[in-house]
Amino acid sequence: MDSDRISYHESVRRIYAERIKPDGVTNIWDRYEAQGIGAPDKRCPFCMAGTRCDLCSNGPCRSDAEKDKRGVCGITADGMAMRMMLLRNVLGASTYHYHTEQTVKTLRATALGEAPYRISEPDKLKSFAARLGVDTRGSGPDVAVRFCDLVTEDFNRPADRPSLVVEALAPPERKALWRELDIFPGGIYGEMMKSTSSCLTNVDGYYRSLALKAMRMGIAMAYQSQIVNEYGMDILYGVPRPHRMRVDLGVLDADYVNVLVNGHEPFLGFAMVERARSPHWQERARTAGAKGLRVIANIETGQEMIQRWEMDDVFYGFTGNWIMQEAVMASGCVDLFAADMNCSMPIDPIYAEKYGFKLIPVSDLVAFEGISDRLDYVPEEAGAQADRLLEMAVENFGGRKAAIRPFTGQPMGEVVVGFSTESILEALGGTLEPLLDAIKSGGIRGVAGMVSCTTLRDDAHDSHTVAVARELIKRDVLVLSMGCGNGAVQVAGLCLPEAAEQAGPGLEALCAGLGIPPVLSYGTCTDTGRVADLIAAVSDALGGVPIPDLPVVACAPQYMEQKATIDAVFALAFGLYTYVHPVPTVTGAPNLVRMLTEELPGITGGVLHLENDAAEAAEGMLAHIEANRARLGL
Repeated sequence: MDSDRISYHESVRRIYAERIKPDGVTNIWDRYEAQGIGAPDKRCPFCMAGTRCDLCSNGPCRSDAEKDKRGVCGITADGMAMRMMLLRNVLGASTYHYHTEQTVKTLRATALGEAPYRISEPDKLKSFAARLGVDTRGSGPDVAVRFCDLVTEDFNRPADRPSLVVEALAPPERKALWRELDIFPGGIYGEMMKSTSSCLTNVDGYYRSLALKAMRMGIAMAYQSQIVNEYGMDILYGVPRPHRMRVDLGVLDADYVNVLVNGHEPFLGFAMVERARSPHWQERARTAGAKGLRVIANIETGQEMIQRWEMDDVFYGFTGNWIMQEAVMASGCVDLFAADMNCSMPIDPIYAEKYGFKLIPVSDLVAFEGISDRLDYVPEEAGAQADRLLEMAVENFGGRKAAIRPFTGQPMGEVVVGFSTESILEALGGTLEPLLDAIKSGGIRGVAGMVSCTTLRDDAHDSHTVAVARELIKRDVLVLSMGCGNGAVQVAGLCLPEAAEQAGPGLEALCAGLGIPPVLSYGTCTDTGRVADLIAAVSDALGGVPIPDLPVVACAPQYMEQKATIDAVFALAFGLYTYVHPVPTVTGAPNLVRMLTEELPGITGGVLHLENDAAEAAEGMLAHIEANRARLGL
């Protein structure tokens, strides 16, 4: 693959060209290119258009809307494309909720004194529990157990029983609209069952009905799965607050025992950091011949960790997002790679054997061909499990150090991470007024919530994400960054106060006055719910302005997987202008495309915008912001 299609980041380009390719190891860039039909981005036209289905034995079927060519069952191209999209949404919602169930299970075990964690934020526990109507009398552990009981009951409500969590947290005008559209959800499990059952052959083939079911499930996911999850993580491990963090592949030093935590669930990662900071484990590492033992943050598990805990010589830094995974492994610096419930690749065993590290699944969801050792996370056993993982890493060090030549000289930078609703309010003196005043005065034109994965479709790794973020801040749009896209802008240096020099004059002045970056590191993809809660607070502070009328947009410049699709569907149900890239696989469904891009403003107030050029994409988002400013008289 051409070098300009590898990655935005020098570190990744270097290790691809100077290590992975010379070693002849299979890699994501070459595999992506091999999937192309004459060009890297070209695929089967029916698959690209979303008009192929193999759900039943009559298929695979291909549909053509222009010719009214339907599937054997009679489903149209529109129905076929939306049905496949809804199934992707179910996969995304269920994976988000698996994470949430693990968080609730961990919080309950902690409250009962059975896990090696503590309730770090008792005030947040009580304030969030009170919002949900939980009795907050008594001790913190008592409140935590009642909180866990309420949300667990809500998750399991049938679809025809409205969710108490959504009722408690969503903006009033959204709730009224969702009821009118019959998309106010019940429990997340009931909604996933309803959506999945609707996708059976000869059940629901109507694209509008399927789209509304997707939105209904997306609402349940955002409030029950995402907000409950992230606020539960805050309660356990701390509310994110701004601090500095090392980033990029230079955080890997081959002279240390390096434990990498990877995926989306940071439970064992936090436990390992606490243990690795003890003199016992540092001495064990030195006895093995290392300078010490470090825990390195990786991908979304890493994002969860770096947002909350400050760096030191043990919790040393963050590598990057998921496409950097093979580059990280090929560094020759890794001793143990702990793979939890998301974003660990099927190819990882080949890298483990080639570069001499232990690959250990730590979630019952994760399995690798050829890997039999595993240590599935159990909250009550987390302390002992963390010790066992550290022991494996220390035992691995000598063999890895002797056999594997490290790839050295990689860059390392520092960024500011740890922004949340609470920390933004703290930076603003405890109130949203300074931010609202900056918007009202035009110092900043609006806010973009950037929730992105990273993909090789159409662009190099992270390049379009970085380009869109730069174009937005040039136009005085403050960016809240989440997901793997957050790793992109962190490694690119946009999460530094000094990056305000690249912003427009209004945003630059705001950043200088508050000492903040123009791109605020706001967490992981699960923080989509957190930013929705912030937007609701802005709406309330402005006197109940409807969400679609706010100078706010959502964007996913390089979305990739199924969780991203349910995020986008929720944003549309929430009423946001939503920019996505690359173009989703729905282009062969003209009525569905018309609904999402033209008719949706009259339904939920949301709108889907597609654009390949970063500057044009930013102009589209700014035009929407400016139209809303005019509507509000700003």
